[in-house]
Parts: sequence; C-alpha cells; structure tokens
Amino acid sequence: MRFARAEDGVTIGYQVFGQGPVLVWLPSLSNIAAQWRIPAMRAAYEALGRDMTVVLYDGRGMGASDRRIDLGDLGVDAHLRDLRAVLDHAGIRSASLLGYYHGAATAIAFAAREPERVERLVLFGGAARMREAMRPAQTQALLSLVEQDWGLFADAAATAWLGWDSAATGRWTAEAFRTATTAAVAKAWFSAAADIDVTAELGRVRAQALVLHRQGEQQIPVEVFQRLADGLPDGRLVELPGSTPTLFLEDAARDIRLVTDFVLSGRLRSAVAPDAGHLRSAAAPDAGHLHSAAAPDTGRLTPREAEVLRLVADGDSNAEIARRLGIAVHTVERHLGNLYRKIGARGRADAVAWAIRHSG
Repeated sequence: MRFARAEDGVTIGYQVFGQGPVLVWLPSLSNIAAQWRIPAMRAAYEALGRDMTVVLYDGRGMGASDRRIDLGDLGVDAHLRDLRAVLDHAGIRSASLLGYYHGAATAIAFAAREPERVERLVLFGGAARMREAMRPAQTQALLSLVEQDWGLFADAAATAWLGWDSAATGRWTAEAFRTATTAAVAKAWFSAAADIDVTAELGRVRAQALVLHRQGEQQIPVEVFQRLADGLPDGRLVELPGSTPTLFLEDAARDIRLVTDFVLSGRLRSAVAPDAGHLRSAAAPDAGHLHSAAAPDTGRLTPREAEVLRLVADGDSNAEIARRLGIAVHTVERHLGNLYRKIGARGRADAVAWAIRHSG
C-alpha cells in the first residue's frame, strides 16, 4: 500500500501492480486490502494486471485512506482531488479510467477537465447524473439500511445488490463492505452522490468511452446508460448478458477480454456487434450464473409474514418488530421461521436480500 496526499491534506491509500498501459480503477464503497480476499476480485485483478498496470485506491473516508474527513465535502471536486493525488504521487502522466458505480461521474469530470491525462474511459454502474443510478427501488431499499444496521447493509449489499450468493464470495464481499468505512461516512457519501451531476461536462470528453451495462430488471434500466453513451462524443454502449450488476463475475473471462481489448487498442473484439449506432453483446445470455438463490414461494406469505419481512428489511430487530406490531418476540421468531422457509432464505441477510430484490 502506498499513500498520496490530496490538495486538502487528506491521505489516500493506493496500490499499483501489473505491467503495460495504465488503468486506474476508481472507487465506490471500497476497501482494496479486503477486496483482494474476494476470490472473484483477486482473479480479476491478476488477470487485468497481465496486460496492464492497474491502480486501485480507496476514496477519502474509505479503506486505508483517511477516515477523519469533512463529511460535508464529498462532491465530485473532492473525488477529483483524490484521483489527482494518486496519479501525481505515482508519477502517472496519463491513464485510462475505469469508473465503477460512484466513480463513473468522477471519471467523466476528470476526462472533461483534464483531457490530456485520460486515454480511454470504461464506465459501469454509474451515470452522469448520479441520482439516476440510485433511483431504483431496490437501491433505495438497500440504502435505507445504512443507518439502521450497518452489518445487515453489508450482508444484503453482497447478496441483493451484487448477487454474490456463494458462501466464500458473499462472506468476503460482505466483510469488505463492512470494513470499508463507518455508517456515518457511507451515509454522507451516498447523500452527496445524489447531488452529483456532470451532465454538462459530457460534451467536453475527448477520450473514447465504453459504457457497459449488466443489470437486473429492478436495477438501473439500460436507458440510463444509453443516454450516457449518447451524450459522450465518442461513446459506445455494450449490453452484457446476465443479470448480476457487477463486472468480472458472471462471465469473468469475457469481461476481462472486453475491458483489456478496449484499453489497449480502443477496439471491441470480444463478440460484440454494432446495433443502431451502439455496440451490443452478440452472445446469448449465459445460463451459468454464479448465484443460485432458491426459488421463492412468492404467493404464500401471510399478511403478517409480509409485514414482518418489511420491518426486517427496514433494519428492525426482533424486539423492535414485536413492539411495533404488539406481539411477543417468540411470535416474531415463528413468523420469521415460516417466511424464511417460504422464500428459501437461510437467515436474516438472505431475507433482506429477497425483500430488496422484490421491492417496488
């Protein structure tokens, strides 16, 4: 781990590995030291590093970076200070940027304001107007847990948000979220993100941009990414098969090839074909999803079980649920046991994940 100091004195932890042209992976909710313990992420880092020099860093308030920060200063300018500090400290004159979720708007703004330092952009999960990326009911339900129960948020984010249900991957992903920061900092990050809007800067981006989309029906609609690609002077959209809203998981080798080919050459040779001015995936959807949630018995929850599930998803404890509903704690536990069985949940985090998937 190396450490850079931003213009306002905030220390940013970062890592550099691999060889070749530089790809900087901009952070969202990050703890890069913990992310190396997630099997899928470690494999992705190692694969990207075979052909590129990869830079990872934790944003202010996250991971190895300073946790003592001004919670009122988490807009795009603050994130640009972090990125600029890392590039300057590492002696990187120019690089391609992977803007992932929260980092997408930062990547766009940096490419617009300092075009000579950006080779290419890869954007996934975020938007120029970040509120659009945070609007889906599933995302709002998950974010409501941040203050209520930080540990439960981490568990639900790993399963409901990212769909990583396998035991090892889900456990380490939840741990990476849980140790990334505190609930107070996360709340401030997400609150500030809702006000970030770099739409006016899209037209000034000179770099080639690849906009990637892989989302379930209840997550960010493809129209958000279509508008983003349309707004970039040299933007292309690729819709990836699958429904897990992350990269390097459902078809990791394909995602690695796609990103690597684009960063190295600006070409998209990984089985994509033009469609109405944008590039879309030519492959059929991959049936081999890595997550294997049990098929829910959606129609058989009683009204009381549905009410208990809603309160669990709100972050209430069993005692709080009992108090709200005027029933005994052991009755709450009985309802939980019944609804766990009906929806195929193994515990509270699974139930929250199911509730979020089926919200709105």
